[in-house]
Parts: sequence; structure tokens; C-alpha cells
Amino acid sequence: MITAAIKKDIRKLTLAQIQEFLVASGEKPFRAKQIYEWLWKKSAWSFDQMTNLSLKTRELLKETFVILPVSLDEQQVSNDGTIKSAFKLFDTNIVEGVLIPVEDRMTACVSSQVGCSLSCKFCATGYMERKRNLDAAEIYDQVVHIRNQAETRYQAPLTNIVYMGMGEPLLNYANVLKSIEMITSPEGLGMSPKRITVSTAGIAKMIKKLGDDEVKFNLALSLHAANDVKRNQIMPINETNTLEALQEALQYFYQKTRNRITLEYILFYNFNDSLQDAEELYRFMKQIPSRINIIEYNPIAEADFVKSDEDKLDLFTRYLENRGITVNVRRSRGKDIDAACGQLAVRQK
Repeated sequence: MITAAIKKDIRKLTLAQIQEFLVASGEKPFRAKQIYEWLWKKSAWSFDQMTNLSLKTRELLKETFVILPVSLDEQQVSNDGTIKSAFKLFDTNIVEGVLIPVEDRMTACVSSQVGCSLSCKFCATGYMERKRNLDAAEIYDQVVHIRNQAETRYQAPLTNIVYMGMGEPLLNYANVLKSIEMITSPEGLGMSPKRITVSTAGIAKMIKKLGDDEVKFNLALSLHAANDVKRNQIMPINETNTLEALQEALQYFYQKTRNRITLEYILFYNFNDSLQDAEELYRFMKQIPSRINIIEYNPIAEADFVKSDEDKLDLFTRYLENRGITVNVRRSRGKDIDAACGQLAVRQK
């Protein structure tokens, strides 16, 4: 009998590796495809669920492998219908994910790391210690849980996924791409990559790597200032990934993928909301095929930023639109349960 301590996580194996194991164990090779389908298409979190396998085969799998599913630890529902979930990982670490329901879409916001190492001054996660990266299956499981919430509570399918939860996705590159592969694969959840957006604080060399890998999903850059001095103040990552470096990386990404980039810009009162800031943003954007999401700031206990007022928001938006920039203003959802942009953090109980 193989002890639990040395059992392998079966979801780290490829289809070919599962088949190789089965053949070596005297099992039929076609069983591998059945097992793989249970793991990724049917989202089975127990070998006992695999009912088209014989009891003997299931026992063999249980003796050799483990499935380490993410479990739903806690759930909060906002007044606007947003659902924030605390997900418990196999090692008892917690990450948060959010279902954002609006009229024409159901969006899952998922985490890619336990904590974050980038220390963005306006983001609650940035004040947490980064403990570890999530495995591809742990990211995938969040999507499955949130999809189930959409179907159960709203009788609607999940339409979009954003990697905008806890952590910096491009610092967990391999697992993020593997999770997207399984979410979009016909052997997995079969979602379109065009419905998936990965958001980064801006790591130039990894943005270029996305271009080299010719990814099909969408890329969003958390910009928040188009001026190096200001961006350094709120996003320390900018000191080693300047706006010039990011602009070059985004141009490279677009040349390789032809995917238009989304820029995210939180308006902070009297910090980055003047017409001069709008002009700097316009100059940055005109070099890159892109659109802008203006995001309402959501207060956190750790910082004393204030959201910009409506008059400044309107002037800022109109300034960009008059110069031919596509602008979307994103209103916050889930603020009352700390589920809005920048508010995700595991609180000590």
C-alpha cells in the first residue's frame, strides 16, 4: 500500500502519463481518457464519482493518487447580488474568488496566488504576505465553484473569467496558462479563450513571453498612472518595469497576437484624475491598440486614498473620448462585502 504522504496529485499528470500508469498496472489504456474526462470535463473531486470505472480500478487509483480539490469555506452575498467566496486549499490556505452577475454576463474573478508580493499601495491583497502560487487545478476549481454558483443561484451559465483576484498571474505563469488550457480545452470546460482576461500589474518580460506563446486570451494592464513618478509611488513594480518598458512589451504582445489590450485605471482624488493625467494617459495609449476601463476606487483599511468625484470622472472620461479613445467606466460591485476591485484579502478571524 502506498502511503498518503507520497501519493501523487493525479491532476498534475498528462493524459499520456495516466495511460502509461494504467498499462503498467495491467489496465486497459482507453481507461485513461475516461479518467481524464472525469477530472477535467466533469470536475470530479473523488475517485468514487468515476462510476464507469470498475471498483478494482477505482481502488487502484485511490491507492496510488490523490485529488486535492478546493473546497468552499465561506460565502457572502452582496446587496447587488455579487457573491464572494473564501476557498480553502488542501494545505488550509485560503484564497478568495468572486461571482459578478450583471444583466448580460456572469463573470468569475479568480485568484492565482495565496497573497501577493507586489505591494501595490491601493490593493488589500498587496498588504498580505505571498505564501505560494496556486496549482493549475486550484485555479480551475475556483472557476468550477463559481460556475456552479451562477447556475444554481441565477440559472445562468458562466460567461467570462478574469484573473483579477489575489496575486500576480504572470508571476505564476506556467500554472495560469495550464489552468486556461484546461478551462478552454474541449477535454475540460470548453470555454472560449476570448472570454478570459488575465490582468497584470506589469511585468514586461512576461508580457513579451505571452506574445511569444501567441496566447488567445485577453490581456489587461493595471496602469493607474501614465507618469513614472506617480506610478512608482503606488506600484513599486514600476521601478523595474517602467512605462517605456511596458509600452514596448505591449506593442510586442499586440504584434504577436493581434489582441487589443485593455488598460485599467483607478481614479484617485487629486492624485491621477486631472486633465494633465488624462493627457499623459492618452499619449501612452496612442502608441498601443488599446481601450481603457476607468475603475471606481474602493477604499481599504490599509490606505487613505479617496475616490475621485463624479465631476472629475466625467471630465477625465470626456477628454479621452474626444481624442478617439474607447472608454468604459466600471462601477464597483460587492463593496459591502469587500468583494470589489482591490478589496480581496483574507482577514484574520
